[in-house]
Amino acid sequence: MQPLGIHHVAVNVDDVDRAVAFYTDVLGFTRRTDRPDFGIGGAWLQAGDQQVHLLAAPVPPALGQHLAVLVDDLDAVVTELRARGLDVRDPAELPASRQSVVADPSGNVIELHQRR
Repeated sequence: MQPLGIHHVAVNVDDVDRAVAFYTDVLGFTRRTDRPDFGIGGAWLQAGDQQVHLLAAPVPPALGQHLAVLVDDLDAVVTELRARGLDVRDPAELPASRQSVVADPSGNVIELHQRR
């Protein structure tokens, strides 16, 4: 098998509408309209060529699930999110990237990555 990449990641949220507002208004994702009725609340979001599927389901403990978003300018993103009143960790230097962390309204960890 040779994977081509990640198609989507599913993230449990406790309030779908609040989560959609955060991911679209704050992080700039776009909402997809082609989500079928699975009998459980949720939403599909687009981020570049990848998707995030929000599911109305119990949220695991911190770092039980998380996603990482690739950004071009981590310092600018941190400044923008802090201006919105969000608690964003100071960027950390990693071997191949720089990283910061913020949480969505359900408490899910979102890593923000900038390649070196």
